[in-house]
Amino acid sequence: MAAAEGLRVRAVTVRFGPLTAVDGAGLTAPPGAVTGLVGPSGAGKTTLCDVITGLRRPAAGAVLLDDADLTRSAARERARRGIARTFQRADAAGSATVRETVQAAATRHAMTREQPGRTARDRWRRRFEARRDAGAVAEALLARVGIQDHADRAVRDAPPGVAGLTDLARALATDPAVLVLDEPWAGLPVRHARALEVLLRDLAGEGLAVLVVEDEIEPVLGVCDVLHVLDDGRVIAAGPPAEVRADPRVRDAYRDAHRDAHRGGPPVTTCRSTGGDGRRRAGRRPARR
Repeated sequence: MAAAEGLRVRAVTVRFGPLTAVDGAGLTAPPGAVTGLVGPSGAGKTTLCDVITGLRRPAAGAVLLDDADLTRSAARERARRGIARTFQRADAAGSATVRETVQAAATRHAMTREQPGRTARDRWRRRFEARRDAGAVAEALLARVGIQDHADRAVRDAPPGVAGLTDLARALATDPAVLVLDEPWAGLPVRHARALEVLLRDLAGEGLAVLVVEDEIEPVLGVCDVLHVLDDGRVIAAGPPAEVRADPRVRDAYRDAHRDAHRGGPPVTTCRSTGGDGRRRAGRRPARR
């Protein structure tokens, strides 16, 4: 699946009561490229991902994929149209194995995707064949992300980083047009981290629109074509990674964030879109994800 124009986010605003978590933010993630969304912890990145994937409705703005306006579409509809996401903390609950988790996603996609065919019988036959092949699809994806050796382990019992790579394989099993990765390198050993960089470049080379979300700039410099920097809910810089890193506004944003962290103040709390209590951190900045 490929989107002609990729993902376009226009002037998105999200509010939690009096707190503006995302303030008129916009970005573009075109097919065939790796796009980065970075910013200090609490900048609004995860909340913006929630809007992109349909987990939160914005107060203003729009989310478009190719020529379709998905702003009011539910998360399930966006997934059906080709937006897939991984999460900071992959769900490792239950006893499902790595293989079962990915195969379940492949099976679900086989049964819900639109199938070509002149008649209902033709479409059903193709759907049945796709479901039959879900196991092979899962095996290929486990090999591609490098976790086939853990296929028979429960996700919750797998080594650090494997749950995140399982989540990536699960997302790829839906044959997405846009892949949104929320801190994909978290917990990965160096070997897997390097392999993930290569994989993301390969996926972009195959026509996927890849959006990578990270706190720091350095980890994404070698993999992203374009960076967007979010601070206090606003995009303060966008462009080639080297130019963005050198932007004085970006340096100031990270200097302020690191200074606040070194002061040892109250931690940034997760906003309600990802399960926090919505409290603010003391100081100049309101807490955002």
